[in-house]
Amino acid sequence: MTASPSEALVGEAQIPGDKSMSHRALLLSALAIGEARITGLLEGEDVLRTAAALRACGVAIERSSNGQWRVEGRGVGGLIQPNQVLDLGNSGTGVRLLMGVLAGQPIRCLLTGDASLNHRPMRRVAEPLSRMGVQFALRDEQFLPGMLEGPGRLLPITYEMPVASAQVKSAVLLAGLAAPGSTGVIEAHPTRDHSERLLTHLGATVNVDAGDGCQEVRIKGEEELIAKDLAVMADPSSAAFAAVAAALLPGSSVTMKGVSTNPLRCGLYRCLEEMGTNLSFTNEREQSGEPVADLLVTGGRLQGIEVPAERAPSMIDEYPILAVAAAAAEGRSVMRGLGELRVKESDRLQAVADGLSANGVEVAIEGDDLIVEGCGGRVPGGGRAATHMDHRIAMSFLVMGLAAERPVTVDDASFIDTSFPGFAHLMQGLGAKLS
Repeated sequence: MTASPSEALVGEAQIPGDKSMSHRALLLSALAIGEARITGLLEGEDVLRTAAALRACGVAIERSSNGQWRVEGRGVGGLIQPNQVLDLGNSGTGVRLLMGVLAGQPIRCLLTGDASLNHRPMRRVAEPLSRMGVQFALRDEQFLPGMLEGPGRLLPITYEMPVASAQVKSAVLLAGLAAPGSTGVIEAHPTRDHSERLLTHLGATVNVDAGDGCQEVRIKGEEELIAKDLAVMADPSSAAFAAVAAALLPGSSVTMKGVSTNPLRCGLYRCLEEMGTNLSFTNEREQSGEPVADLLVTGGRLQGIEVPAERAPSMIDEYPILAVAAAAAEGRSVMRGLGELRVKESDRLQAVADGLSANGVEVAIEGDDLIVEGCGGRVPGGGRAATHMDHRIAMSFLVMGLAAERPVTVDDASFIDTSFPGFAHLMQGLGAKLS
């Protein structure tokens, strides 16, 4: 796919449902008592794989013609032995959260994914779950395909996180639902709290204690969740692409409705404001336990900034598109503490640097820091970016092509549908030149 230099983007963008929330809506509704109807669910490949895995474990999940999803919950320990391999495709969130759910079931199952997912680290989840009594057999003790066997009755633990990861935290908390007593996670830097919010919304007892430079999250085990109808908010990580495109093209005015304003997901918007972007949130409200608002972004000139490492947990998926904004800004931008980008769908840190360099942008990696020398306007472009099967890399460099002097091509755009089905059509509707 190729993105060509475009003029101002104007209009209203209907951003797909939040991917993180969509996984959790399905998984927690499956563990609840009663029927849940879910609207706004992201129907990307990643989320559909989670739905298929739950069906294989005995959960009744149906999609109606109007786009509403119905999930018949089976209770915290009610999943059944699947008679097939659970293939999560490219979904790291799906498989890691599912591991936490399966930990509390007295079943054995084989988990796998595509070539990309099968090279992403899974021991970080297996380690705490093993302490709770789950047995694992991972390839090279680290990767999928892997076997998981739940013990039937878990041990409660308090786990101190070695790295910031909402997926690992969520897996432990989900497993803790099936353990007696209280299960806790200690994290040095707060990560996405969608699991805690939704668990609380469905009746779980979750306590968060912040202090002494860290945060402890605890869940009371052996309580049933009560199913509720859920409305998934628009994904701020997906909204980021339209937002940055609008910010880079003078005269743009793009509105996105119902976008998550969860404080632990708003790191990119804070960065854009620091760079000089004119953005505003209106009609603030709550939706299924999550804060949302309508977002308006208008175009203008940007300035380079320094992004501290402690901001990474609130925007880890948005660094590729932030790097694109930095490439068009005036002056140098430094993004610190990006080591976690090396174990995403690709080595995103290197992929971003390579793509920027291929399009005439001066860039360097120093340790886990990314340094981008801004062009003070349209970047040269004219290059080809290797996506490495990574949807966010593909979308980021397509956005860059809109604000470049010459077209930018990505080698494979097929993976965009894992998180943002209809991306090209939506952007074209705002005035973007994509072909």
